[in-house]
Amino acid sequence: MTVTALPLPHTPAVPMPGGPVASPIYQPAPAGTPEGTPRVFAAIAAVMRDVMPVAKDKENQQQRYKFRGVDDAMSAMAGPMRAHGLFILPSIAAHQAERRGEKMTHVNITMRYHVYGPAGDCLTAEVPGEASDFADKATNKAQSAALKYLLFTLFMIPVDGRSIDDGDRDHPVEPTPEHRAERQQRGQSQQRGQQPRRSNRAEPGPWEQTPAQGQQQGPRTDYLAHAERANSPEQFDKIRAAAVRAGAPADYLAELDAVAARKRGAAQGQQQATQQPQQGAPQTTPQGEQAPPPSAPKTPEAAAAQAETALRVAASRANLPTLDADFERVYGLPIAQAPAAQLDAFRAMIENGGTK
Repeated sequence: MTVTALPLPHTPAVPMPGGPVASPIYQPAPAGTPEGTPRVFAAIAAVMRDVMPVAKDKENQQQRYKFRGVDDAMSAMAGPMRAHGLFILPSIAAHQAERRGEKMTHVNITMRYHVYGPAGDCLTAEVPGEASDFADKATNKAQSAALKYLLFTLFMIPVDGRSIDDGDRDHPVEPTPEHRAERQQRGQSQQRGQQPRRSNRAEPGPWEQTPAQGQQQGPRTDYLAHAERANSPEQFDKIRAAAVRAGAPADYLAELDAVAARKRGAAQGQQQATQQPQQGAPQTTPQGEQAPPPSAPKTPEAAAAQAETALRVAASRANLPTLDADFERVYGLPIAQAPAAQLDAFRAMIENGGTK
């Protein structure tokens, strides 16, 4: 077995905070790397196609503006980067701290990020960061700001929907006439029955693309509607297999599996209810009104079906198409036979990035 070390990226001259930042530097793949292995530029482009939008749902209460947090950006990037073999190695190229007043610390840093692709080649970029804090978190804040804007600018993470607030402004602004017209047009399209996009990816995938001009294409089968009308697991299996043959993406298949899990839980709950014997006449309240029947405790089957739905939604958000195989490898049984506790534990691992 031959072990080839990854190349150490070329280290540019360290810029002083506030000065010019070095231009990006490319380090080729090591000698002997297979020719067909994707280079870092191809991996970055593939991640850009799969990255999920990040909404401006965080709010600065003091200056009253909305922004996108670094945790949301990292969550959106984790799945696509794992899928395409891309990782980022950070280091601090320059650091300068100064005291402002008696308690505040102000920090300027230059972060150097080495972006490695599957072939071992590396793209190095530097991003400035700046932050202030009254305790010991100024450097941490500056690093978070630099990482957030590296992810936003390198991978062009889109905003989830049209946001009217800009994180770089001090004041929120009213929606422009163009924004109002776009919202109105979107609402009219939904009223006319046009199908919305089935995923929130940055760009439509092959399943969502419309045919090019001059091409003939029949109406796409609505497998979700067929799954809702399925009367047996065998019918659902045929519908899902047809969706796979038609090229449905993983998030759409996860929606189909969630429909099956919900229907399975409802059927099991109904079966439990019919098996309970009728006990006397319905109870009445002191006012003579019929009292509502007591809610039956959730059965293990219903709890497992609800947990399976949540697990498949989490796997879809994390871009994990191999959910069933991964679960069976860890627990030794298929998802359909697992109890709710194991399903919830595996969902927590996915949501925490693979750590317990």
